[in-house]
Amino acid sequence: MATIYEQLRADIIVAMKARDSVTATSLRTADAAIQRASMDQNKPVDDALAVATLRKAVKNLADAKEEFAKGGRADLVAANDVEMALLEKYLPKGLDAAKLEALVATAIAETGAQSKKEMGKVIGALKKHPDAGLIDFGVVSKLVQAKLP
Repeated sequence: MATIYEQLRADIIVAMKARDSVTATSLRTADAAIQRASMDQNKPVDDALAVATLRKAVKNLADAKEEFAKGGRADLVAANDVEMALLEKYLPKGLDAAKLEALVATAIAETGAQSKKEMGKVIGALKKHPDAGLIDFGVVSKLVQAKLP
C-alpha cells in the first residue's frame, strides 16, 4: 500500500492529466509544504510528517475561512471548503467523541491532574498514547478544560 505522500503525488499527476487545475494546485501546494517541513526538520518524508503537515494546512484553511466569512467573501469561503475537503481525504479518520472522552478521563486519572494548571501533564500523556496520531488536540484541550476545575 502506498504511503499518504505517495498517494498525494500520484493524485497530482492524475489531476494534471485531467487538466483539473484547482485540484492540481491545491495538491502541489500541500506537496511543497510537506517537502518544506521535511527539509526544515531534516527528516525524510513519512506518514507522520505528511499527516502533521496536512493537518496544519487544514487548520490554516479553516482559520482563513472564518475570516473570509466575517468579511463577507462567500467565494473564498467556498474555495476553502473545496480545498479542505480535498486535503482531509489524505488524513486518517479521527477518534469518535466517546473514545476521545474516555482517553481524556483516563489521562486525567493517570496523571492525577487536579486543576487547569496541570493541563499540560494530561496533554503530554495523551501525546504519548498509541492513538496520538488520530487525536485532535484542539478538541482535547477543550475537553480537558471542561473536566478540570
